[in-house]
Amino acid sequence: MSQNTKTHLIHDRNARGHAQLGWLDSYHTFSFGSFYDPHRMGFRSLRVINDDRIAPGAGFPTHSHENMEILTYVLSGAVEHKDSLGTGSVIRPGDAQIMSAGTGISHSEFNPSPTEALHLLQIWILPDQQGLAPRYEQKAFSRDEKHGKLRLIAAKDGRDGAVTIHQDVDLYASVLESGDVVNYRVQPGRYAWLQIAQGIVSLNGEELRAGDGVQISGEEQLEITTDISAEILLFDLG
Repeated sequence: MSQNTKTHLIHDRNARGHAQLGWLDSYHTFSFGSFYDPHRMGFRSLRVINDDRIAPGAGFPTHSHENMEILTYVLSGAVEHKDSLGTGSVIRPGDAQIMSAGTGISHSEFNPSPTEALHLLQIWILPDQQGLAPRYEQKAFSRDEKHGKLRLIAAKDGRDGAVTIHQDVDLYASVLESGDVVNYRVQPGRYAWLQIAQGIVSLNGEELRAGDGVQISGEEQLEITTDISAEILLFDLG
């Protein structure tokens, strides 16, 4: 990690944790599983960003969570989800899916394709209160809604068609093509995290690549540009 301004810090993609299980190739932005780094324990309420590639026909068997807001963001392929609430769904690129684990929920996640690999980001956010009732929500956002602009996909108040998250977080997604420019201002008293999901972008003139994350700890004007196709997630955090 290297600091390049007073307000933001780059979490280099090459310093992430890595787990290779044959069917699963996973990179961990923050400490997770056997990967532990005291400088990577999360940021504000953001606790986990795992960049997972899952082989055709493979996946996570039924397991349990509690007191965590878990978001799945698919980059390519599809994931079949089943949980103890009776939810059965397929999550595809463009969808925003959230599972509030609350008092406890069990679920499984599989790649249903016999031929196509699955690539997704799994994001864990600490809830603003413990012991909530478990819940599931999923909404689709078209590519046009995210092309060249920041589209709100998750928010505490569920405004603008976003899924609802039990935390003071606004999560935006954007798909960028060559020449696109996205601007965002982090307000005083707020924090942000920029995750490069795919491709290459420049943040205020500094190049970032897929897997890089940027921790923003204070008021800052962000200008994000690209010369190729890219996809980003921006978390505005309390």
